[in-house]
Order: sequence, then structure tokens, then C-alpha cells
Amino acid sequence: MTDESTDDGSGRDEKVMERRIMVMMRQVLSAVARDTAPPPGMRSPLSDDTIQGIRECFSLIAARERELNEQLGEESQVRPRYRDEPQTTKVVSLDALTKNKNEQ
Repeated sequence: MTDESTDDGSGRDEKVMERRIMVMMRQVLSAVARDTAPPPGMRSPLSDDTIQGIRECFSLIAARERELNEQLGEESQVRPRYRDEPQTTKVVSLDALTKNKNEQ
């Protein structure tokens, strides 16, 4: 049961809570996967079916997170990036900006 005094009738509070649950589930599942990952050359202690199940869980969690973000009007434009991909952003020193401003 929800406290209707904080809910605007759209179920926003429930969606926010569900999103928090999805994030926590993803983080815990990811930690379990990292903790059970074998060293290179060793076989995983997890069965192939379990590994496939973990992949499917990640997929379902991601899909539900996207749905919730869309319903909450908080679509994310953030996409994963590989380490060897060239960066499309440039870091600018704030010190350099203030020095240039003071010189003018």
C-alpha cells in the first residue's frame, strides 16, 4: 500500500522504487558474476545454463530500466563505450578558463 499524500496519482513513487530495485538487482548480479569469474584459462564454476540465465536477467533488467525511465520522462542518452574507442568529449581545465578571463 502506498502513501497517497506523496503520490501524484500517476504511480511515480512506485516506478521510482521499482527503478531503484532494478538498479540494485543489476549491481548485485554484476558483483556475483565478477566474484565467480575464474582466472584466465580456468573453467567457470557456473554451468553454461546459469551463465545464459545471467545474461538473460541482465537483458530483462536493462529493458525494464529503459521502460521505467521512459515512463518517468527521464530517457537516458548514455551509452556504453569501449575503452579503446576514441573519446568524443574534451576535458577543459577550469583554471585555464579563469586565467584567460582575468587576462582580458
